[in-house]
Amino acid sequence: MPDDGPPNESAREVIEALPVPLGRDRFLRTLLRELTGTLEEVVGLDEAEGYISVVGNAVGRQIDGAYRTALRTERMDRREVAAALVDLKRRIEGDFYIIEETDERIVLGNRRCPFGAFVEGRPSLCMMTANVFGRITADNLGYARVDLQETIAQGDGGCRVIVHLRPDGEAGTVGREYFREVDAAGE
Repeated sequence: MPDDGPPNESAREVIEALPVPLGRDRFLRTLLRELTGTLEEVVGLDEAEGYISVVGNAVGRQIDGAYRTALRTERMDRREVAAALVDLKRRIEGDFYIIEETDERIVLGNRRCPFGAFVEGRPSLCMMTANVFGRITADNLGYARVDLQETIAQGDGGCRVIVHLRPDGEAGTVGREYFREVDAAGE
């Protein structure tokens, strides 16, 4: 007859000592990968990117607020925005770096995705980066168009992200556009 009581100490010790690759970070990245995969399969890539964009926009607003509060500023300038984009990815274990920074654009490279191997084959996850970068840039500098030229999710060896700082008005421009959000006070 099986014992219905709590596991004995030796069984628990054996289980706890097993080399099971599981922790909070891995669990959450697995969860996010499966959620985005399900979205991509059920509603399609474009719609999945739309859902992820809504989340990325909200996350970008929160991160932007944290940097502005820490800097004690109403708005970051271009150099601060570029540094914040690199820093936020560093803090979540990405490896973004600035390739070019001008009044026209900020070009970033990346050697390591914060989602690790979990991003492979899940291009909708890149909308987190696009929207966080777009929201922070637009809310500080007035405008952003984010072009994900290369991504690890699509099988590239790294990422190349161009954040355009001025609308170019050309038909067929690539990327998602972001504009400064106006708060309840009209600012």
